[in-house]
Amino acid sequence: MSFRGGAGLQSSRMTTTPTHAGEAPRTVLAAARQGDEDAFRGLVEPHRGELHAHCYRMLGSVQDAEDALQDSLLRAWRGLARFEERSSLRNWLFRIATNTCLNVIERRPPRHLPIGFGKAGDPFASEEVPLVESVWIDPYPDAQLGVADGFAAPAARYERRESLELAFVAALQLLPAGQRAVLIMREVLGFSAREVSEALDTSVASVNSSLQRARKALAGKLPEQSQQEARRALGEPELEGLVRRYADAMERADIDAVVAMLTEDATWSMPPWSSWFDGPDAIFAFLRDHALNGDTWRHVATSANGQAAVGCYIHSAERQCYVPGVIDVLTIRGDRIATVTAFVTPEIFPRFALPESVPLRGDEAA
Repeated sequence: MSFRGGAGLQSSRMTTTPTHAGEAPRTVLAAARQGDEDAFRGLVEPHRGELHAHCYRMLGSVQDAEDALQDSLLRAWRGLARFEERSSLRNWLFRIATNTCLNVIERRPPRHLPIGFGKAGDPFASEEVPLVESVWIDPYPDAQLGVADGFAAPAARYERRESLELAFVAALQLLPAGQRAVLIMREVLGFSAREVSEALDTSVASVNSSLQRARKALAGKLPEQSQQEARRALGEPELEGLVRRYADAMERADIDAVVAMLTEDATWSMPPWSSWFDGPDAIFAFLRDHALNGDTWRHVATSANGQAAVGCYIHSAERQCYVPGVIDVLTIRGDRIATVTAFVTPEIFPRFALPESVPLRGDEAA
């Protein structure tokens, strides 16, 4: 049985308020328990978006999150007769999803971003080979998957989009799996310590202890200002203008203009390469010698991990158009760009509803 709901990722947009078990029509729950697949889908579909985001926070991978979600929903389908309604359906589904993710974590190494994992340097000046994709955190199409703004619950400490930002997800992957689950459930989802203890089959004291250790481990690993705070401080019109200027400067190969938009301690990384560029001078040399050395680009604005991003299309003489190349996720500080995380994974463009190609301009076609 498949619970993908049609087209999988891009059909997962959550447009309704999550339904709790006490609010669900009794007849629908009864029908689902009797094997009615449509009734079951009606029960779980309102929760799909936030469950998928939860799995991504736990695992750092969109595909792993999708697989874990499907496994979780299958487990819920098979175990629905055992759902005793002592908690909400939402809490029950999160319990299943969390434990499914914990099982996944046991079977594979944690994911990272190059900064903090590899060393600063020029990967193109050595024999470095790109590391396998499974090493890296990948970008999350929050807009396409319908992640809501604000907090998930009054007791939550982090906003939903804030907890999907690249820096936050990377920091989460450094935590032991149990601490990671506790911190997400308590501080992102706003579950009580008792609810978390029931979900993880442990004591309230153990949950509280794990939360304190997780908080201590994250201290100093997160930026002083989240990207959600930075966006509000800058303003959306100003942010859109910054993204347009960045895209325009890259398309004109105006390296001085690009570097002028960077902070003094800016970094630039390109997973799946582990090396990264540290500081405007190193970034200038990279753009001059590699990215903007003969290649021409076009850009389409998008969003990833609650952050500004652009889909970067490189000119293809063979196809006579611009084809997917890189997704640049921008981390801003003030009115400048502090980090460019350039994901060299063109196969993920469809997740972000980006076009398959960008046509040549009139003067180029001639």
